Amino acid sequence: MSSSDGLKVSLILEQYVKNGDVVGICVSGGLDSKTVALRLRLAGVKVKCFTADIGQPDEDDINDIVKKMAPCGVETIIVDLKDDIAEGAMEAVATQAMYDGGYWQSTGIGRYVTARGLLQEMKKHGCTVLSHGATGRGNDQVRFERYVNVMDPSFKVYAPWRDPVLLEEFPGRSQMLAFLQKHGIGHQIASQVKKRYSTDANICGLSNEAEDLESMETPVTIVNPLMGVWPKDAPDKQEEITMRFEKGRCTKINGKSVTPLEAVRLANTIAGRNGIGICQALENRILGTKSRGVYEAPGMTLLGHAVQCVYMAVLDRRSTNLFRSLSAHISDQIYDGRYFDPSTRAAINAIWQLAEPADGTVKLGLFKGHMNFLALTECPHSIYFEEDASMEASSGLNPASSQGYLEVCSVEAKSLAKAGLIDCGSVWTKRQKLQ
Repeated sequence: MSSSDGLKVSLILEQYVKNGDVVGICVSGGLDSKTVALRLRLAGVKVKCFTADIGQPDEDDINDIVKKMAPCGVETIIVDLKDDIAEGAMEAVATQAMYDGGYWQSTGIGRYVTARGLLQEMKKHGCTVLSHGATGRGNDQVRFERYVNVMDPSFKVYAPWRDPVLLEEFPGRSQMLAFLQKHGIGHQIASQVKKRYSTDANICGLSNEAEDLESMETPVTIVNPLMGVWPKDAPDKQEEITMRFEKGRCTKINGKSVTPLEAVRLANTIAGRNGIGICQALENRILGTKSRGVYEAPGMTLLGHAVQCVYMAVLDRRSTNLFRSLSAHISDQIYDGRYFDPSTRAAINAIWQLAEPADGTVKLGLFKGHMNFLALTECPHSIYFEEDASMEASSGLNPASSQGYLEVCSVEAKSLAKAGLIDCGSVWTKRQKLQ
């Protein structure tokens, strides 16, 4: 069935029109955004567009998105969430919430900040439906929809790229371009000669994936870093940087007090120019598939390494093990779109408790992708004492006092041996004989 203007009728959109729903579309100003906004408006749906300003380094001027969307006949509202995402970055750094392969989850953090911020703004403008542009294959559809569900169960979610009618009408970019051109709307596609992959960016970092990067025979070096340089292109001289941490949070850089936003921006600049924070990962997607990405997160990598230097000084072994398990849980939860879940909040709260004594000033030397430890000072809660750790004669731990401890340990060791529970051979060799 088609409408009077030749468009096929989407039962989902038709219901929105009957209900008088107002659809808030999350837009970036790209081809997909323009296509969806125009298509919904032509279907008679009341539409308003929203963009999150999360410090995207690939956007020269975030307000350009308003101009890009204007020809589609829609209003676009910019929502400033830079402070929110900077706080998200600081929390992820403090909790060491890295995912597969050391990926600092710039996208995962960006999604909960964006979903929360845009949903709040959409409600102010009378919206009843949130529309996102995520495909039916990736993580973002899960993240956006779950976040909306937990924040407001009554708020509807529309996924245009799971709507059978729109999927049939727009199987590819050429059909989208033709649709826009038919309605007098131009769209310039950036040349694919230099950039053969897609990028998702915010102030935390960049995720580069898809297209040529999907092949495991494509080197990571096809990526042109936007937040820094490859290590080989970094300066030939080491740059020193000092970072002050209080309760696990960076409060000063090179002696200057910084807000979370200032800390992330400055760390991005300093780390980026020294080739810090570029990595590859084959991450495990929420839906069970694997995805290859080349990630940039210079600032978070630098801050994360620096605070780890403080943690190593103030956390005992059991606290460290607990920290690691909590960190892994938080990382998985952020990735899976479960940041607001009770277990996530409990784990974050527990890490802030563990970070209470994490005060210290860290000095690092940055050189061509490396972060060399130079000094840790002003760390009053450090449990590292040179006298106890020294291999030389000192006033610290008396080596003779270890005798009693070793005698106690030997009881268990000898018991295992007597019971025949000890295997001293190569595990690998034994496995091969059994096959």
